[in-house]
Amino acid sequence: MSNKLDASYWQSRYENNQAGWDLGAASKPIVEYVNQLTDKNLSILIPGCGNAHEAEYLFKKGFKNVKVIDLAAAPLENLKKRVPDFPESQLIQGDFFELNQQFDLIIEQTLFCAIDPVLRAEYVQKASELLKPNGKFVGLLFNREFESGPPFGGNKDEYLNYFSPCFQNIEMEICHNSVAPRSGTELFFIAKGIKNLV
Repeated sequence: MSNKLDASYWQSRYENNQAGWDLGAASKPIVEYVNQLTDKNLSILIPGCGNAHEAEYLFKKGFKNVKVIDLAAAPLENLKKRVPDFPESQLIQGDFFELNQQFDLIIEQTLFCAIDPVLRAEYVQKASELLKPNGKFVGLLFNREFESGPPFGGNKDEYLNYFSPCFQNIEMEICHNSVAPRSGTELFFIAKGIKNLV
């Protein structure tokens, strides 16, 4: 499974307009979270960013230290077309698991549900390593199962089992502000990194 979900697989999905998970805009729960952030200097990462509508929203709100990473080139090119001023150096075509920078905030929107579920523990561990002390890991997870994937679903109890060893002060609840088609099927979470984890 993991080998199948490589850069060429995702590039093909975008080239063939097979990105049914894409809302065409930043998701409302993340927009509302961003709207209450006051420090425009935060270093922010959006892993497995897809078409990166959240990055576009952040950038246009004045958050200029936003980096995105995706295996496929197509979604990064799509972001650059929509936001020509977005710095090339902050568009990373590559593997999230190979990053070695640190950030104040990591926003999870699509990657966790897109990777092979056997990689979930490794993903959560990597996210914790990429956070600065007192950094935050924030985002959306599906609160439902799918017959096949990607996307791959799950539930709160499962996710907390992954998160608990790597994060503290974990809040994870059903979204009250999902778009109508996803009502009741998304969890919004906020988790703080554990100091000196690595």
